[in-house]
Amino acid sequence: MSPHPNLSNASNQQLITNTQQLTDFLLRGARPRSDWGIGLETEKLVVDRHTGKAVSYERIRELLARLDGIGGWQGIFEQENLIGLQGKRSSVTLEPGGQLELSGKFCCDISCSWRDLNRYRQHIVAMGNELDLMFLGLGVHPFSTLEEIAWLPKPRYQIMAPYMLKTGDMGQRMMKQTAGTQVNLDFSDEEDCIRKLRVAQWLSPLCYALFANSPILEGQPSGFLSFRGEVWSRTDADRCGLIEPLFRPDACLNDFVAYALDVPLYFLERQHQLIDMTQQRFTFRQFLENGWGAERATLDDWNQHLSTLFSEVRLRPQIEVRSADSLPPRCTAAVAAFYKGLLYTEQGLSAVESLFSDLTLAEFRLLYQRSWQEGLKTKIKGGTFQEAVIELLKVAALSLQEQYNNGDSGTDESHFLQDISEIAISGETLAEQLLQRWGGNRQEKLQLLFDHCGYDLSIL
Repeated sequence: MSPHPNLSNASNQQLITNTQQLTDFLLRGARPRSDWGIGLETEKLVVDRHTGKAVSYERIRELLARLDGIGGWQGIFEQENLIGLQGKRSSVTLEPGGQLELSGKFCCDISCSWRDLNRYRQHIVAMGNELDLMFLGLGVHPFSTLEEIAWLPKPRYQIMAPYMLKTGDMGQRMMKQTAGTQVNLDFSDEEDCIRKLRVAQWLSPLCYALFANSPILEGQPSGFLSFRGEVWSRTDADRCGLIEPLFRPDACLNDFVAYALDVPLYFLERQHQLIDMTQQRFTFRQFLENGWGAERATLDDWNQHLSTLFSEVRLRPQIEVRSADSLPPRCTAAVAAFYKGLLYTEQGLSAVESLFSDLTLAEFRLLYQRSWQEGLKTKIKGGTFQEAVIELLKVAALSLQEQYNNGDSGTDESHFLQDISEIAISGETLAEQLLQRWGGNRQEKLQLLFDHCGYDLSIL
């Protein structure tokens, strides 16, 4: 995500002497209601147009090199490797397996984010066509095995990859085979922040169900509608999943800080070099209290550590929600509309709270685990997720209309929910639509994937 306007010039070199500094750092993200905006981050898979297999870094580098200098893009390098593009307020970056991500500029509304995404799509797809590349809004690579996908040449991944073999059985799948959609949201103060973090966590199983779009793994049905959800659940229990203390009615930002302090460090950065910290399961709390050799913790270290937390919702210091699979272009903005509609008005927040607040933690964990396999058919309170989602989408639409009427958005953004509302009403997720049609030879499957979730040059 491009830097929050209030944070872009903030110095983070300060040594940390007490944990209040950590909380204060998070509160830098607070903004008055009149200044709230929205951010959208979209990952997509890059595959060969003829085989559907993940392409090499060399081919993606050629794509980036041809775009360098076009449309305001400038190359981002690590050592001699071209690993992204920087625009005026947006960036294109690469995930560990070569997944392409647009970190959109912080926008006043979803329409702004949508225009930004479409401009980016025109550049990427036009150049990709020349290079026989196809871009898929899909949550998991459909054909390539883990071993067939090369690692992006970034030092941080050389540290993270072997460590993930120790923390779960699917961490490397997460890094190389999956793609998601993230939304960044504002808050006004600590109370508002905690409430939104809690509500966003409650929404995570509904989000997995509604936006499920990763049913195929290595050419075959995986048994999950969102296999990406299953992958994340088996990646690293220290830094993934739910932050359970945030469900408490008396939760505060200190609870998020305490959670983050007890997550082991991946690395420290000194003189533009990464120091591997994974050999000793050295937590940020230990680093803060004892240092590491001559090194002492700074707010830069804290900020970098926050970027290595992969919970369903996190603070950086904006609120970032991370549960949705990568999606077809027409559905991407719906994720932003879903969360903005439910988290930016009292009626939206209250609707989610009334659905989930009386569940025990054990009951909610079960819903969460079932969501990526059962989708909208997941049972809740004698009904189904489908019924709950239909009602919440109505609330979200009314909320977005209210935001427009109050002058909080430049347009009525409720229309962004249309495609996903049709999915909810049908009860058939994108994953189920794909599974019903899955078959034929490789070329037929490739055409199906392109029709289902491919990026093309049309303007939506």
